[in-house]
Amino acid sequence: MKSAEFDYREGFRITPDAPPEGFAAKTPYIDYGTGPIDHSRYFLPEYMTAEWNKLWTKIWVLAGVESDLRERGDFFTFELRDESFLITRSEDGRIRAFYNVCPHRGLRLVQSEHGSVASGFTCPFHNWSFHSDGTLASITDRETFRSEVVCHNPGLTEVRCDIHAGFVFITMNDDAEPLADFLGVFGEHMRTYHCEERVVVRHTRVEVAANWKDGVDGFLEGYHFQAIHRQVLPMVDDYHVQQDLYPNGAARMIIPQLLPSPRLESDGSLNETLKAVMKDAALDAASFSGSANDVRVSAQLAKRARAAELGIDYSEYTDSQLTDSYVYSAFPNIITGAHPEAVSVYRFLPHRSDVGRMYFDTLTLYYPVRDSDGTYVIPGWMGIPPDADMSGDAHPEVETFAIGEDYTPIGELYVQDVDMMPLVHAGMRSRGFKGACLGEQEIRIRHFHAELDRYLDCEK
Repeated sequence: MKSAEFDYREGFRITPDAPPEGFAAKTPYIDYGTGPIDHSRYFLPEYMTAEWNKLWTKIWVLAGVESDLRERGDFFTFELRDESFLITRSEDGRIRAFYNVCPHRGLRLVQSEHGSVASGFTCPFHNWSFHSDGTLASITDRETFRSEVVCHNPGLTEVRCDIHAGFVFITMNDDAEPLADFLGVFGEHMRTYHCEERVVVRHTRVEVAANWKDGVDGFLEGYHFQAIHRQVLPMVDDYHVQQDLYPNGAARMIIPQLLPSPRLESDGSLNETLKAVMKDAALDAASFSGSANDVRVSAQLAKRARAAELGIDYSEYTDSQLTDSYVYSAFPNIITGAHPEAVSVYRFLPHRSDVGRMYFDTLTLYYPVRDSDGTYVIPGWMGIPPDADMSGDAHPEVETFAIGEDYTPIGELYVQDVDMMPLVHAGMRSRGFKGACLGEQEIRIRHFHAELDRYLDCEK
């Protein structure tokens, strides 16, 4: 049942006896006050311009994952508003990033999202070619150029690039702080999940009639579960959620799972939803003698007992990590749902020119399975199509959905989230709306906007 009283300064602790510096430790409360969040930031074009000049061009941004660049010559492209970036593993083994533009006439050099080249890149307009380290390889009919035009051997313009915990970040700011410092606790904790060893087994992208911050806000809180995700309440305690706020806008919420929501009437017996998910933890619902409230702890024990059989080393994970959803956010636009078996990455990107449009990316990272009875068992909750290629030999084709197209293939929970975003954005524009009135279950939203304000006020 729900707690009789709630002290917002204390919140909830998933692991009450966790040491102060431990992985599961609850962070101290940060008081961001009680005022509304100014809603004009979601729809004013001038605000979008300010974000570009003071935020997106200044910070580290997640471009992709390291496992997509395993071999020399592998590359992927990443778009952020009007800019396109080419990220590749060059011949010397280094991962480098460049503006995806030919220095000759400005053509977008590479049009593919993912691929591999044997000997660098060639512009399809006039066949200028470049080595994988960005240096100029050849100019077609170079003798017809006056030497003053090409004597500097124009190569690709490089962008700062760094890798942390299996993720590839880029920044347009030569003076940006080191990536590890920027990511802080998010980067430290994500190392636990060994994303550098995982591969992308599914990638979806939905264009949404909303602002990118509408999407971020929705994934920073679990308060909406009781309204739009009611189907998961039989196995998710959406109320007793631990909220942790870290420096640089990073945050975390720990959502207990395999435990019925206290919002539901229950006599302690196993509900059908719990029975369905117990098999992922090697629990047999038919022979289980405990109550619904015993499933979570029993699953933790069962997973540890079965670790060797699954080929997963659970020794570095807390009991809570084995069952609960650890939802991390890295400022400004990345959310991760982290589990020992799989990591879901959510990326919210602004539209090129429309403040009322955005792109919602989901990437599912999983350990590669290269045989029919692969070591790792694919959990049912991942929602991976049965015909998905789990080998990780190549980045899967991005499943793209434009506004107006049927995006139900992305999965029921995601559909419910995306359905809300345009409705929220439309309401933001109303003269009758005075700005978000946030409860303490939504404290991560205040944390996010406080960090955003620091950039827009030029404090960072």
